[in-house]
Amino acid sequence: MIKIAIDAMGGDFGPEPIVKGTLEALKAKEFEAILVGKKDEILALLPKGYKGKISIVDADDVIDMGDAATDALKRKESSIYKAMELVRLGEADGVVSAGHSGATMSLATLRLGRLKNVLRPALVTLMPTKNGQRSVLLDAGANVDCKPEHLLQFAIMGHCYAKDMLKIEHPRVGLLANGEEDSKGNEVTKETFALLQGTEGFMGNVEGNNIFDSTCDVIVCDGFIGNLVLKASEGVATTISYFIKQFIRKSPFAITGALLMRKVFARLKKEIDYAEIGGAPLVGIKGCAIVGHGKSNPKAIKNAIFQAIRYVNTGVNEHIEQRLEELNK
Repeated sequence: MIKIAIDAMGGDFGPEPIVKGTLEALKAKEFEAILVGKKDEILALLPKGYKGKISIVDADDVIDMGDAATDALKRKESSIYKAMELVRLGEADGVVSAGHSGATMSLATLRLGRLKNVLRPALVTLMPTKNGQRSVLLDAGANVDCKPEHLLQFAIMGHCYAKDMLKIEHPRVGLLANGEEDSKGNEVTKETFALLQGTEGFMGNVEGNNIFDSTCDVIVCDGFIGNLVLKASEGVATTISYFIKQFIRKSPFAITGALLMRKVFARLKKEIDYAEIGGAPLVGIKGCAIVGHGKSNPKAIKNAIFQAIRYVNTGVNEHIEQRLEELNK
């Protein structure tokens, strides 16, 4: 049975939503949960008779959002360090954390190690599109400065992820640039374009709007740009939701219309709600690490766990290694 280590202390709201999300996940799927954190606090949140599919690993230290990511390697009693060690030692198949993302990514890279031939791991985020199928954006923040060979590998890892995790038979891969023409982009993207030509699924340069319009399945960029895209998209979604609520409150006719469109608004909320995804996987590492949002609620934790289980089951890591091995021949 798949075992998932869950950092019970990492989120902004303490262990309560994490434990609740874990319990909800256990009701829906068969797996073993290992909650890592302050044992007394975790036990107080568990119902009687929880034993069987849940075990607890005691960890007194918690890496806060304000702590430096570089401290993570020194703090061996922290919940995220101990959770990561369970994966490294083969006692868990994957780790889920809504805590310090920098600490999670640093520990995953340095303690678990990279897959064979992987130069740098990348953070994957899933973006909503017009046809209901999510697009894959990477890197979403793990690597601020990248070389063309890094972006080439991101394209291959993203292609494997889209094929295995999203079940897209022939993923279309685009390189994010300031225009679709081959000549567009900065020096790094131009060099990357040349490396990507002829690789499976590569369709050329794509623009920011292509992330959402269903013309592309995998969008490749460095972590600096990817994180800006992600945060800007979250800001736009939040602002539009705010405007809709304000306009509805100011008009009796709009209130009536809103009541009639409750199902539409529920669908919209589902498309842009980060909790529906759960977290962002760090691809290119040995094992599985899902980086959750600091404000994760139980639903987000549940879905992050589901994503970790799918990641392990699909064998995406093996497929990434195979593709990179072929590239190096």
